[in-house]
Amino acid sequence: MTARAAQLHTGSHDLPVSDALARSMANDWAPAPPPDDSRVPGFEQLTGRRARLAARFPGERLLIPAGELKVRSNDCDHRFRPHSAYAWLTGLTGEDQPGHVLVLEPDGEPVLYLRPRSPRDEDGEFYRDRKYGEFWVGRRPDLAETERLTGLRCAHLTDLARLGPGRDASRDPELASALSELRLVKDPWEVAQLQQAVDHTATGFEDVVRALPSALRHPRGERWIEGVFQLRARAEGNGTGYETIAAAGAHACVLHWTRNDGPLDPRQLLLLDAGVETDTLYTADITRTLPLSGRFSPVQRRVYELVLAAQDAGIAALKPGASFRDFHRACSTVLAEGLADWGVLRIPAAQALTAESGLHRRYTLCSSGHMLGLDVHDCARARAEQYLDGVLEEGQVLTVEPGLYLQPDDTTLPPELRGIGVRIEDDLVITADGARLMSSALPRTADAVEEWMDRLLSPSG
Repeated sequence: MTARAAQLHTGSHDLPVSDALARSMANDWAPAPPPDDSRVPGFEQLTGRRARLAARFPGERLLIPAGELKVRSNDCDHRFRPHSAYAWLTGLTGEDQPGHVLVLEPDGEPVLYLRPRSPRDEDGEFYRDRKYGEFWVGRRPDLAETERLTGLRCAHLTDLARLGPGRDASRDPELASALSELRLVKDPWEVAQLQQAVDHTATGFEDVVRALPSALRHPRGERWIEGVFQLRARAEGNGTGYETIAAAGAHACVLHWTRNDGPLDPRQLLLLDAGVETDTLYTADITRTLPLSGRFSPVQRRVYELVLAAQDAGIAALKPGASFRDFHRACSTVLAEGLADWGVLRIPAAQALTAESGLHRRYTLCSSGHMLGLDVHDCARARAEQYLDGVLEEGQVLTVEPGLYLQPDDTTLPPELRGIGVRIEDDLVITADGARLMSSALPRTADAVEEWMDRLLSPSG
């Protein structure tokens, strides 16, 4: 047995392989090359991205790993998704990338170190190895095929150990920050990918509304909603960009409710926070809060319209040169003033909004938005002066998502408000003179939401 065969990832319940079967499996396979003219999506943008990164670290070796498989349970791994920085620099986004590493040499030359296609020989990796064998997980390109696909010089993954020292993005905070900061402004190709993700997400929300009658009948209607959206996400893209939040009633007051194990009650609201991730790994991030009866009650409408007014103010604050924090301040001001008008906030709104107070946050808590791109919370390793304390630039894509989360056990609230959670979230791209609403296909006002639901739930919808 060779050393390579000894390293096969096999299972305790795998059947033994006879010598006769091993000899048979090593012979009589026809070639099956990919198309010679195929290129990774966004190929034209990749050289410039790598050059900008190399220019940040002149004369240094940079390593950008795709990441490794993660165990879900026992010998079952989670579905693999490459690290966003690796995908951004190589265009490789598939499940066949675990363990691969892009290296930028000190002179700026990129070299991709990868695990090539398993040879059809008697060692049998191609049919015996559960992690990497193509009979188990599908075909991957060999070195020459990957070079044609990416335009990169490729080397066997085992050669990586021969390299001298360098910065590793998985362990070097400065390199990780640079990779985030270089992605803050999206090029037109990236904006188009994000628009595609948004459009598929809007269709998924329509699917959910049409499925509400079935979901309302099921004892775990939230799961039904999650599954309906997941079907659209997997059919149109790579899947969801994050775990779907399908939160009915008071579950909407849990900011990251992903258990999704509750029933639906027509007297309550459904907060749906979901996004389709494209095959190129760009994700949308949209939230709508829907009346499960098809009509908002007066108190539900009052909460909804305050959140909508806050979102309108936040969107109006978006423009090149504005502080990133301006739209959050605009959202917070409207929410605090509304809470004070209701008598919920027992100090003046202006006082609550000071850094020394912040008491309005008892009912809203989180920030009003974030950058969006390859990650749902994109560019998160960027330095504060480049992101949170920076200014907006044309080509940046972000969410505006104010919310009110009126906890069911909060005795500072009148009983009729307790247990209501409302968030409205949209995706926007900064333009030369403001911002474009990418998710305009979905209704935002209470009246438009009711009309949209009525149309989709009608027999002809």
